[in-house]
Amino acid sequence: MIVAITGGIGSGKTFVAEIFASLGCPIYIADDHAKALMNTNEHLISDIKKLFGPKSYNNDGSLNRELIANLVFKNSALLGQLNKIVHPRVYEDFTIFCKNHAESPVIVYESALVLSTNKRVYDKLIGVIAPKYIRLKRVMSRDGLSEIEVENRIEKQVSDQRIIEASDYLIENDGKTDLKPQVIKILDLLKN
Repeated sequence: MIVAITGGIGSGKTFVAEIFASLGCPIYIADDHAKALMNTNEHLISDIKKLFGPKSYNNDGSLNRELIANLVFKNSALLGQLNKIVHPRVYEDFTIFCKNHAESPVIVYESALVLSTNKRVYDKLIGVIAPKYIRLKRVMSRDGLSEIEVENRIEKQVSDQRIIEASDYLIENDGKTDLKPQVIKILDLLKN
């Protein structure tokens, strides 16, 4: 069974995925794999250079993340174009990951963009939600961004309401409730 975990920036979805990993589930963090693919997949590198120009990669061959982030978070059309070239490569990579973990009863796919794409890669969806003020605080602290920068990123993502409506299970990450019992309960339900 493939279980997707989604939530907005700063909701704690990666932390929830790590709890699943600690309970023996293989986890695929889509954002981490996308970043790696953008630095290693020749076809993807070529497509990104076509979209953003030669300055999209640094002299050492690594993705110029600062330039790309500045461009796409100010231009939703450009962000959509980037997603259209990156997501097919991520799905190919995830398919290989699933084949390599075929013996596992539950495979976890974590991505903020699960509901933003037309491709459904999961059997069940877990939504992770957190109050906006907590999300702002977490991301500002973690990424060194201003409140306005975090607000802009939140606005471009799927709303909590949409996540709540689409999810088979919800995990509330308000900073007070212990997440592990919530994860264990869901994992038990998934395995039965």
